[in-house]
Amino acid sequence: MTGRTRYELEHVSRYCYTAPVRDCVMSLCLKPRDDSRQRLLSFEAATVPESPLNCELDCFGNTKHVLNIHREHDRLEIIAQSTVETAPAVSLPDSLGAQAWDQLESWGESLIHWDFTHASALARPSPALADFVEGARIKRGDDPLESLLRLSDTLYGSFHYVPGSTSAVSPIEHILESGRGVCQDYAHVMIAISRSWGVPTRYVSGYLYVTGRAGEQAPETATHAWVECLLPDLGWIGFDPTNQTLADERHARIAVGRDYSDVSPTRGVLQGGGESTLEVDVRMRRLIDPASP
Repeated sequence: MTGRTRYELEHVSRYCYTAPVRDCVMSLCLKPRDDSRQRLLSFEAATVPESPLNCELDCFGNTKHVLNIHREHDRLEIIAQSTVETAPAVSLPDSLGAQAWDQLESWGESLIHWDFTHASALARPSPALADFVEGARIKRGDDPLESLLRLSDTLYGSFHYVPGSTSAVSPIEHILESGRGVCQDYAHVMIAISRSWGVPTRYVSGYLYVTGRAGEQAPETATHAWVECLLPDLGWIGFDPTNQTLADERHARIAVGRDYSDVSPTRGVLQGGGESTLEVDVRMRRLIDPASP
């Protein structure tokens, strides 16, 4: 990868319980993807109390780990450390041409892209979405690429980024009606609209290296979400409507899915525990850019 950028990532999740937990089974989605857009150089995960982590691959190609703790504990800490190299944004043509819509329509008839062309739990049609699309004058244009770029720009200008205004599983009605949300809300709205146009679109979880560029919006922890759209001749292209930009070397990808529910960093069940609190600490450190081979 020419122009690649290397990062060290640390993601720490700390659960505290008001009563002892007797048994805990949890799925972790914390290992970065390793593909043509990103190279995974190292990954380690550990827990306190210590637990073996069993690795599995889900239907979207994400690596997940399952932990099992069968002894009492009132705290659980999960530490994931990674090193990745990311690529800059791809160079895009001015347009794909109107014929690209014909190819996208043919993809919609195939089961291969079904998960990313149909509604999902957190990215679905609704009366609120229809009202928003009409009010913002959002419509499919003559060219898919131009339409998606314009959609991303429109979402950036339509909403206010307000940390804590929604939860990870808030329905899209919240941001559509209040005008306030965070990165996963922007992503879910863009997914719902672009899928309605027949464009295969998936949710991306990961991290954003905050550089202080004008207009840049991201949580202090650097966790982030954006979308990828499958386009003829281009493949999967990342759009970040929260920051009005394409996904580039600042974006480190963890997992992809239909929406947030497929890529939640931690999810599980437990016995006991009473009330629980979760603290998440994410650190993303840019290393000296590696020399090109």
